[in-house]
Amino acid sequence: MAKIVGGFLVPHDPIMFVAPNAPDKIVADKAWEAYETCAQNLAAMDVTTVIIVGNDHYMLFGTTCLPKYCIGTGHVEGPIDRLPGLNKALVNNNEALASFIASDGAEQGFDWAVARSFTTDHAFSIPYQLIVQRAEAISGREIKAIPVYLGSAVDPFISMKRCRELGEQIAASVSRFDSDENVAVIGSGGISHWVGVKESGKVNPEFDQRIIDLCCNQDLDQMIALSDEQILEQGGNGAMELRNFVCAMAAVGAGTVSLIEYQPVPEWVTGLGFMELRAS
Repeated sequence: MAKIVGGFLVPHDPIMFVAPNAPDKIVADKAWEAYETCAQNLAAMDVTTVIIVGNDHYMLFGTTCLPKYCIGTGHVEGPIDRLPGLNKALVNNNEALASFIASDGAEQGFDWAVARSFTTDHAFSIPYQLIVQRAEAISGREIKAIPVYLGSAVDPFISMKRCRELGEQIAASVSRFDSDENVAVIGSGGISHWVGVKESGKVNPEFDQRIIDLCCNQDLDQMIALSDEQILEQGGNGAMELRNFVCAMAAVGAGTVSLIEYQPVPEWVTGLGFMELRAS
């Protein structure tokens, strides 16, 4: 049967592409090198599929329909928001596994919104192109990718508790999928950043370090206990993306979480945290 072997928690900061030279070069290089480290480590995991958990930024779903959680099961391309060096392209989706996660989840009480044709945004495409496709190039092996989008950018937000349950359901469904695939899960987002508000450009290293510690200690109970008010006040509206971290960590399960890199970068308006997840 298929199994989840590990994953990563990484940022998806579009300003890195728009203004790559804004921070000090040493700071910028450390962030870009962290993506390369993730790609190298992913290549060494011998994975066949990566599930990337991200969130819409009002580019895909708009105000007409805001699903709490959605999975792409068919044709996938992206990103819709083209950035310098991040071009729109087809995504090699694992349609069979994605469809199974949705159908198996329905039997367990998880009513997935299903996108049979889907265009991603940068929440998926940054880790896909910088980590997954780079790992393909390093390993010489094909790695498919499945987009999962959570309601973690604009209200009504999916609850932290449901994100944990959803991650556990993804893990259970993967384990029931009749194949010998090795799967990794990437939680894409955060940490502290304020988006489209007067505080934009602010970073809170103290909050970021608290989140990093909770992740490295695998303390999902305390992560889930964070209220929306606490997150908004201390980490900004962009830190609501921590839901993506919770889902990914719950999917990978017990094991080890290690910090790869952390850089607070006001010039890129985000506290950039990179962590690796290893299943036990």
